[in-house]
Amino acid sequence: MIYKNKFDTIPEDSRPYNTTHQLISLTGINIHRKSILGLVELTIIPKKSNLRCVKLNVKQCKIYRAVINDTFEAQFDYYDLTAEITPLDSNTNGHALEHFCADHKNAVLEGDPDAGGGELIVRLPQEASHVLVEGRPFRLTIEYSLEKPQGGLHFVVPKDPTGIEKPHMFTTRHENSSRLWFPCIDSFSEVCTWKLEFTVEESYTAVSCGELLEIVQAADGSRRKVFHYFLSVPTAAPNIGLAVGPFDIYVDPKMHEVTHFCLPGLMNLLRWTSRFLHEMFEFYEELLTTRFPYTCYKTVYIHEAYEEMQSFASMCILDTCLLHTSAILDQTYVTRRFTAVALAEQFYSCYISIQHSSDSWLAKGISNFLSLLYIKKFLGMNEYRNIIFTDLQDVLKYEQQYGGIVLDPCMLDKSITFAGPSTTESNSSCNVRPSNQANQVPGADAGFYFSLSNPHTISPEYLKVLSKKAHLVIRMLEMRIGATLFIQVLNKQLSLANIYIAQSQQSGMGLVVPQAPPPTTQVDGPSSNTNNPILISTASFTRAVFNVTGKDMTVFMDQWVRQGGHVHFQMSFIFNRKRNTVELEIKQENLHQLGVRKYVGPLTVSLQELDGTFRHLLQIEGTHAKADIVCHSKSRRQKKKKIPLCTGEEVDMDLSAMDADSPVLWIRLDPDISLIRQTDVRQPDFQWQYQLKHERDVPAQIQAVLALEAFPTPQTRVTLTEMIENEQCFIRVRTEACYVLAKVANAMSSTWTGPPAMINIFRKLFGSFSCPGIIKHNDFSNLQHYYLQKSIPASMASLRNTHGICPSEVLKFLIDLFKYNDNSRNQISDNYYRATLVQSLGNTVTPVVSLLQSGSDITAESLSSDTRLIMEEITRCLNLEKMLHCYKYVVTVECLKALRKLQKFGHLPNNVEVFKAYAEYGQFHDVRLAALEAVVDYTRTDGKLDDAEFLLNIVENDPVPTMRHDLCRLIIRCLTEKMTDRRPRAKSPLHSKTIALRIWKKMNYECIGDARLRCDLVDLYYTLFGIRKPLCFLDDSQQNDEAFSRRKSALTTREGVEEFKRESPTIIETEPPKTARILSSKRESMASDNSGDLPEAMDIDGMPTSFEPGMFKNDDLQKPRIKEEKGAKTDVDNGDHHDELVESNKDKEVRVKEEGEEPSTSSHKKHHHHHHNKAKKKKDKKKKHKHKHKHKHEHKKKTREETLSSGSSGSNSPVQQQ
Repeated sequence: MIYKNKFDTIPEDSRPYNTTHQLISLTGINIHRKSILGLVELTIIPKKSNLRCVKLNVKQCKIYRAVINDTFEAQFDYYDLTAEITPLDSNTNGHALEHFCADHKNAVLEGDPDAGGGELIVRLPQEASHVLVEGRPFRLTIEYSLEKPQGGLHFVVPKDPTGIEKPHMFTTRHENSSRLWFPCIDSFSEVCTWKLEFTVEESYTAVSCGELLEIVQAADGSRRKVFHYFLSVPTAAPNIGLAVGPFDIYVDPKMHEVTHFCLPGLMNLLRWTSRFLHEMFEFYEELLTTRFPYTCYKTVYIHEAYEEMQSFASMCILDTCLLHTSAILDQTYVTRRFTAVALAEQFYSCYISIQHSSDSWLAKGISNFLSLLYIKKFLGMNEYRNIIFTDLQDVLKYEQQYGGIVLDPCMLDKSITFAGPSTTESNSSCNVRPSNQANQVPGADAGFYFSLSNPHTISPEYLKVLSKKAHLVIRMLEMRIGATLFIQVLNKQLSLANIYIAQSQQSGMGLVVPQAPPPTTQVDGPSSNTNNPILISTASFTRAVFNVTGKDMTVFMDQWVRQGGHVHFQMSFIFNRKRNTVELEIKQENLHQLGVRKYVGPLTVSLQELDGTFRHLLQIEGTHAKADIVCHSKSRRQKKKKIPLCTGEEVDMDLSAMDADSPVLWIRLDPDISLIRQTDVRQPDFQWQYQLKHERDVPAQIQAVLALEAFPTPQTRVTLTEMIENEQCFIRVRTEACYVLAKVANAMSSTWTGPPAMINIFRKLFGSFSCPGIIKHNDFSNLQHYYLQKSIPASMASLRNTHGICPSEVLKFLIDLFKYNDNSRNQISDNYYRATLVQSLGNTVTPVVSLLQSGSDITAESLSSDTRLIMEEITRCLNLEKMLHCYKYVVTVECLKALRKLQKFGHLPNNVEVFKAYAEYGQFHDVRLAALEAVVDYTRTDGKLDDAEFLLNIVENDPVPTMRHDLCRLIIRCLTEKMTDRRPRAKSPLHSKTIALRIWKKMNYECIGDARLRCDLVDLYYTLFGIRKPLCFLDDSQQNDEAFSRRKSALTTREGVEEFKRESPTIIETEPPKTARILSSKRESMASDNSGDLPEAMDIDGMPTSFEPGMFKNDDLQKPRIKEEKGAKTDVDNGDHHDELVESNKDKEVRVKEEGEEPSTSSHKKHHHHHHNKAKKKKDKKKKHKHKHKHKHEHKKKTREETLSSGSSGSNSPVQQQ
C-alpha cells in the first residue's frame, strides 16, 4: 500500500538541520520590573554542508547578539509579521474580516517552524564555514532580554507588597508558544535534551523541567541563588516551563519523587488536595505497563493562572482555585479530573510528542481517554458514562452552531489516495458547512471564518471542543479494535520511545537522528513517519494499530479524523403483530443542516423485550433505510413473569400501560455511543417511562428524562417523581428529573392538583419529623442527598402558574430554607448549598407588571411584598459575605446575578455602577466575571458607548490574561443568547464604529504576544460585525441596501439582520409557519445561497430550511404590511420566497439542458408558489414558467424508501448534488 501524507516527514529543505541540545540561562529575573535577561545556546547538527542560515522562533524579545561557537559573530534579521496583520495604510481591507483572515494565516505561516519559517534568521558567517560541516555539531548562542511581556511569561505583582499575596512569575502556553520567552525552534516535532539555569533572589524558588542537579550561590557575589536543572529526555520547546516565587515545598509522603509547590498560607489545602496523586501514578503505570517517563514530577499552584492546568515536561502548573479542604465537596471532582488529565499528558503530550500541529488531536484525545479510565475506576461507571454523554452533547451543540470540527486538517481540500481492504464503514458525504465557493472566506478552511492550518489562527472555543471530540474518536477507535489491543498499541509506542531514548543517551552525542526513508517506500500497512518513535502522527498511529492488531483503520481515520461533522439519525418503528416483527425505519434527512454528515456503516439497535435485551447489528447503506427485526418474545396477556435486563438482573414491571400485543418495552439506537451522533427516537411515552425506570445505562436514562418533557401527563409526573425518590438511581439522573418535572408542571399548570411539584419530596427527605416545614440540620454525609438538596430548590424556582408567575408557596418555601438553614453540626461546608438557594431565589423573579406612572422612580415603597422579601434576603447574604468569606465567593457570585435579574425585570433601578465596582482588578476572578456578565447584559440592552468602552478597556488592559480571555468569551455568549425579556431595545453600543475600530486595532497590531486573545477578538468581531465590512462604517443611505443584500448571503451575521430590522419599522416581521423549521438569526450566517438548487434540502412541508420569511421582501416589488394600531396578528406571506425559488429552478433547468438532459420538474412541485409580483426585468428570464400558481395547492412529498441492502440511496443526498 502507498499512502502519502505531506506531514509524514518534514521536507528536508524546510529545516536542513537538527537541534540536539539547548541551554537556557536566565541571569536577570526581576519580578517587580517584569523583565528577564539571559541567553540560549543551541547545539545544531547541519544536514548539509552549505548551510547558510538558521531560522529560529522568537517574539517580543530584544536580541543583542548571535555567536557561533563563542567565536564568530553572526548577523541576524528579526521581524515578526504578526505584529501587523493588515497594514495600516491598506485601503483595500475596508475593516472586513474576510481580508483579515487571509493576512492572518499568511503572517502566522511565515513563522511556522513546521513550514520552515521563523521570526529570527541568523546568517552564518563565511569565516565559520569550516565548522559548519555536515553531521558535525556547532553551538549557536543568542543573548536577549524581555520586558513586560504580553504572553509567554506572566508576572504577578500585588499592589500591596505586605499583603497576603506574594509576587511570583510563571510561564503560560497557548499551544506552541515558548518563543514568547526564549529563542528556540518552537515546534512539537523538534525534540532535544535541555539544561536550564535560573538565577533568582534568595527568598525565591525556581521550579522547572527535569531533575534538579544543584542549587549554588551566584558567581557575582550577590545573595542570589542559581538553580540547575537537566532534562535528559528529548523534549520539544513548547513543553518547557518555569515558575519562580516564594513557594512552600511539600514532598509527597507516599512518593518521594513527587514534589508540590504552593504560595505561602496554602499548605493545608495542598496536603489535602494532593493526597490521592500516588493512586494516579499506580493506575497509569499498571494500565500502560511502563514506568513514569521522568525521574521526578512537580506540581506548582499559582495565582492568576493562564488556564486551570498546563502540563510541561515533568511538571505541571495549576491554578490555586483547584485547591480545597476536606469540607468542600463540589470542587473535589473538578480538581481530581484536572489532576488526572495533567498526569496523563506527561505520557502522551510531553513524553510522546506530535509530528505536526495537525496531529495535536492524538495527544489531547489519548490523554483525556486515559484520564477518564481513571475516573471510571475510582468514581464509577455511571460518572464515566455521564461524562461521555455530556462531552458528546457539547460537540453536537458546537458543530450544529458553527460547523463540523476537523481533527486533522492537514488534508483539507486535498485528495486522499489509498488502497487497502474494503470495509463496511465509509462515508460518501460530509457537510462541514453548506457554503458556496463564491462565499468562501479567503484564507479560511472548512467554511469557517478562520484558518485551521495553524493553532494560532483557530478559535479557542474550537480548540476546546476539539479536545472533547478527539477523546470521543479515540474511544470509538478503542471500541473497534478492543480495549486490550488498544492499550497494547499505546504500550508499544511507549516501549519504542524508551528504547530510542536509551540509544540516544548511549550515543554520547545527543539524539540519534535516523535518516528519512525514500518517499516511495512501500510497506504492508498504512505508512507513517518512522524517523522518531517519540513523535506521533495520524499516519504513524494508524500504522501502529495495524502492526499490533492487523486491522487497517485508514478508512476510519478518513471518516472521523480528516473530515468533520456528526451523524443525525431519526428512528421510528411499528410492531407487526402477525409476523411478530418490529418494522424499523432509520432516516438521515438533515444532511443539509450545519455540521451534519451522511453515515454508511454498521449501527447497533438494542431492543428490550419481555424476555430480555437483544442487540441487532444493522448495515446502514443510505439516507433512508428499513429493517424487519424478529422479536424473541411473545406478548403476555395474562401471565406475569420477571423481566431480565441487560445487566442480568430480573425485575418486576407494571405492563398495564403498554400495548398488549407488543413484547417491545423500549428501543435504543447506538446504545454504546460508538458514533458521534444525534439520535431522535420516536416512541410512545410509556416506553420512555419504562426506559427511565428500568434501564441501567445513565445516557439512556437521561435521554428518557429529556424525552418525557414532551409528554406533560399525570403518568409522566408520577414516573419522574418516582425517579427523584429512587435511592438506587444515579444522582445525575435524579437531578435532571427535577428540572424536567418542573417543566412538566408548568405545562400542566392549569390541571395540576396538590402542592407545587417536589415540595413534598423535599420535606419528606429533609424536613423535621414533627414539623416537615422546618428543615433538619444539614447533613451532607450522603452525597446523593446533598446534590438532591441543592437541585430540588433550584428546579422549583422555575415553576410558574397559569399567569406565568412563580407561586407564592414556592417563594415562601425558599425563604424558609434560608431561615432554618443550620450547618453547625455538619462537617461539610454549605457554601454551594447557600449559593444555590440564592440562585433559586433569583430564578423566581418574573417581569414586573408596572403600576407606576411613566417616568416615576422605583422606590422601596413601590416594591411588591414578594420582591421586597427577595431583595432583603439577597442583600443580607451579600453583606454577610463581606464579613464571613466563603470558598471562592460562590454566594457573592449568585447574589450579583440575582441583582441583575431584578434590574432586568424592572424591579430595581437599572444601575450598572455597583457591578463595575465588583469588576475591578483585585476582586476574586469569579466575582469579577459575574459582575462583568451583568455589565455586558446591561450594555447590550440599555447601555451607552461609555459602558461598551468600559468592557473594551478590560479586554485591552486588564493585568490578568485569563480575565481578558473570559470577558471576550462572555460577550460572545451574551450576544448569541436569546433575549429573556421582551423589552424593546435600541441599537447596541457594541455595534458602533468606535468599538469596531478599537477591536480591529487591537487584533491587528497589539496582540503580538497573545495569540489566544487575538483569536478571541476575531470571534468577537465576527459575532458583532460578520465577515464583510461592518455596517457602521457605511453611510446611513447605504446601510439599508447593504443589510438587505446580506440577508441573502451565506456570510450574513447577526449584525446585518438586526440592522435591517431596525431600519424598517413599518414592515412587520411575521412569524414563520409552525410546521416550518427556520434557521434563527443566531445562525443565519450559515444559510447557503444555493439552497434553492437543492429540492431535497427541504423539511417535511417543503420549506427550504436555509430561507427566512421576509428575507426577500423588497419595497419596490411588493407592498409592505403596515402595523395595525392594535397589533393584530397577520398571516404569513409565503410568497416571500417565490422569486428566489423560481429563479433558482430556472438556473437548474438551464444547467440540465446544457448537459443534454430533460429538465426535471419534480423539484418545482415541492415549493408553494402564491403570487406573481414580478418586475419587468425578470419576466424575460421566466418565459417558460407559464403555469399559474394558486394560493394553496395540496402536494405529497414522496420519499424514497430503501431496504438495508440497497446502496443507491446515497444519490438522494443534497450534499452529493452540490
